[in-house]
Parts: sequence; structure tokens; C-alpha cells
Amino acid sequence: MGRTNCESVKRGQGSFMAAQGMRSAGGAGRLFGIETEYGILVEGRGAGDLMEESRLLVRAYAEATGRPSAGPWDYRVEDPRRDMRGFQVDRLSYDTRDAEFDRAPSARHRHLSAEEERADRVLANGARLYNDHGHPEYSTPECRTLRDLVTHDRAGMEILLACARRRAAEAEREVSLFKNNTDFHQASYGTHEGYLAARSVPFETLLFGMLPFLVTRPLFAGAGKVGVETDGPFAKECQFQLSQRADFFTEVASVDTLARRPIFNTRDEAHADPRAHRRLHVICGDANMSEWATSLKVGTTCAVLELIESGWEPLFRLRDPVRAIKQVSRDPALRWILELEDGRTMRATDLQRIYLQDAKRLLDGSGADMAWTLREWERVLNDLETDWRATTDRVDWAAKRALLESFIEAEGLWWEDPTLRSLDLEYHHLDPERGLFLALEESGEMIRLSDPDVVTCATVRPPADTRAALRGALVERFGSEIERLSWGRVGLRAGSETRWISLPAEWGADAGRDTEANGGLPNRLRAAKTVEEALVLMPPNGG
Repeated sequence: MGRTNCESVKRGQGSFMAAQGMRSAGGAGRLFGIETEYGILVEGRGAGDLMEESRLLVRAYAEATGRPSAGPWDYRVEDPRRDMRGFQVDRLSYDTRDAEFDRAPSARHRHLSAEEERADRVLANGARLYNDHGHPEYSTPECRTLRDLVTHDRAGMEILLACARRRAAEAEREVSLFKNNTDFHQASYGTHEGYLAARSVPFETLLFGMLPFLVTRPLFAGAGKVGVETDGPFAKECQFQLSQRADFFTEVASVDTLARRPIFNTRDEAHADPRAHRRLHVICGDANMSEWATSLKVGTTCAVLELIESGWEPLFRLRDPVRAIKQVSRDPALRWILELEDGRTMRATDLQRIYLQDAKRLLDGSGADMAWTLREWERVLNDLETDWRATTDRVDWAAKRALLESFIEAEGLWWEDPTLRSLDLEYHHLDPERGLFLALEESGEMIRLSDPDVVTCATVRPPADTRAALRGALVERFGSEIERLSWGRVGLRAGSETRWISLPAEWGADAGRDTEANGGLPNRLRAAKTVEEALVLMPPNGG
């Protein structure tokens, strides 16, 4: 990974983002982030080896980057069985194929503990990197701006590519990573979004407000996929669909993520003060290569959350959300007609426009990020209703479909040809020498929002206006002295004791990036000579 003078980049990044019409200064926005499980393919290895290969790839981080990290993760503060609806489930559902690999690990890692197998590392940029059921997963640090989010998501791609190259050199075999969501053998892996939301909003208000939006969001946020992997509407007619994930949802709402997947995930882990906050854990989205799609996906979801938290509720419900998300994804005519609970029908684009129009009415003037979101949201809906080909410079499924259609025409193929699924995978390849999306972007055919130099800096520096700045500073300065850590706290070894430092979600919300209150504390933590000095700077909470 290349070196860049991050201080000079920081001074010059505002003009670049202003040209994109996006925010370049901090502000009191909601926290959000993205967790991406990457597909992995290792030459000469089978599916049963991927738990070990993913672990080794994550462990290659230190030598690949020369940067500090810390671990293990503090799972004691998490409970994935706690449901938003006020109860705790007895057990989570698991995909039988994942369970098979978990029960019968290869001989090389049978002796490892679960903690060693996950290989959790928290990085100096505030992000998390670990092995999640045989997939390297990168979780961005918490962000408050769309600019920071696309930058840190892209930084994750750079970090994972460096780890893959290092692991390939160690193993003397090719290691490929794909930012996608399916292996085309009926196994799906996730790209999850997290949004800090108000605990005061009743569960049903949140559920019924978000459902129609999430079901129809693949119109502009789908990554595209050749063929269909499960039963349901248009299963036989569909040759290419909008979403990689839509095939795999069977429930409207539940805490599960690995099997019996819901459109609306009800896991109740706030990663913040649970009296004031909850986390909206969105698991039904695709892994986007397009930075524009990532930005609009998150920007529109934030807008809908703002509407709901202000007391807004939609005056309609879908009759069958699980069927509807497949209809949106698979409709070969791209008409996207859905049935409502009261028997009426509505196009998915019209349903999105209801959200858009109320967001324009209630949220216009809420800042540069919102202005960009509202403008691009309206533009993409207009283009989709006129000609989907007008969106090939920014919508992943449209760019991929146009690329594959050109190949089909040039080579005289049919959609059923297995070559097309291979090309589908290559669209998501992280290696610039092979990735079809990256080739389109390099040639100027896809919109890029991030500055490459700022992305390189984001591989080592966190956003300045979130608690990730504190976490990253502690990892950078005291990585080897950290006992455990999570999103909300860091445990430092002080003699024979573990002293816990709380990382409040509100930190950084009210201060500009370069003020003493915001940028000063992380810098003082990096300059601290001892753990005791750091503890004085940030008084520990009981752990």
C-alpha cells in the first residue's frame, strides 16, 4: 500500500468534494457504517478450506501494511439473540452448509479456539477486520458524512487487496477477492448497514415505515446478478436481476442473518446508550462497487429514518414484502408492479417517489448531504422511468447488464452460458488488473466520488468527527496494551488490571474537524507516553 502525506491531503480535500456536491465539513449527523463480507477464492482450495484461508488472509494484515492493530474483539457486550420486540430468541438459524464447515474444519485449524479462528483485528483507522464464517469481513469505522463513508468503504477494498496479495505470496497460489454477495451455488454472504436510530420510535412504526422503502431500494442500489437461485416470482423468466441478495430472503422480520433471512432485521444491539438509541441493522442490501450507489443507498436510508423519527408514516403497506422484493429484482419487463395490502397496485418507482416527495417537503435544507441525496434520488428515478441505460454510469446492475449484453451480442451467446456468471464475478473482482467494474471506472464510464489520495489516508486514519477517531488513536498508540475492545469501549492493561475507556456515540457530533475538542483529543492520545496518561485524558468507566 502506498504512502501519502495525509495532512496535506486533508487540507485539499474540501475542493474535491465540493465539486461532487457533497459535504466536506463535519456536522451533527447520525452515525452509520457498512460491514462487507468478501467472497474469497484460493487456487487449489475447496469450500471446506475457506475458514482457514480467510483467517490467514486477515492475519496477513500486519505484514501486508506494516500498520498497528489490536484485538481480540469484546463479544461480551453483544447479544445477537436480543430482539427489538422485547424478547430474546432461544437460538439463531444457521445455514446448513455454513454449519457443516464450522463442525468439520480442516486439520490445519482444528486446534484453534473460536477467538483465534475469527482473528479479529481493529485497525488504526477505527475499522474492524475479521474472519466471518469463511469470509474476510471489513467493517468501516463509524461515519457521519457520505463523503467519509464512501472513502472508508473504498479504503477497505485497498486493505483487503493488500492482504490478499500478501497471502498469495505466502501461499504461492492465487488468492482472489470479490465484493459481491453470492457464490452462484445458493450460498449468500452479506453486506450489512448500521444506522444509529432513536429508541423512542415504536418498533412497528419503524418496521412499517422502512419495509416498502427497503423492498424497492434495489432499483438504484442493486448490484445485479445473472440468473435466479431460488423459487418465487419470475423464477423461470428472469435471466438477469437487479439484486444479488433478493433471492435469499424468506421472512419479513427476525433477528436472524445467516438463514431464514428477514428483509427487516430485528437484532437489538445499539452499540451505544440503549436508553436513547437503537441500531437499525439493514441486511437486505447488496455489495456495491459503485461509490455513487453506496452513497445514495445510505443517504436515502438516512432520509427515510429522518422522516420516521419526525413522526411521518406511509399511508400504504405491501401485501407480501418477501414476494415483492423478488418481483422488484426479477421483473424481466422492468415494470416493477407491486400489490398493496388494500388491493391496489403501484409501481416500485412510484412508491419510491412517495418517500422522495415527502423527504423534499420535510427535509430540504437539512445540509449538503441531504441536498445531494434528494437531487440524485430524483434524477435516478426519472432515468429509470425513461430508459434504464441512462443510469449505466452510476447504478451497478445497469452497468453490469449493459456490459454483459455487449458481450452476448459480440460473442453470440445466450444468458444461460456459464461464461456470463464468470463475468458477473469478475465485475466484483478487487484486483484492478481483472475487475470489470474497476476497468469501467478507470476509463471514466462510472462515476467516482472519492479522492484516491484521501482513500489511501483513510486506510490509516479514521473519520475525525466520530468516536472512531478515539478508537483509532488508542490502537495506533497502545495496540499491544489493549486487552479487548468493541465499538463502544476499549480495555487497556494497566498493571494487573484492565481499565475500560468508554467511547460515547455522541463524541464529535458538535465540533468541527480541526477544533481542540474534536481533533485535539485523538492527537493527545497518540502523544500519551503511558497508559496511565491516556486514562487521565479519558477517565475510564467500570468494565
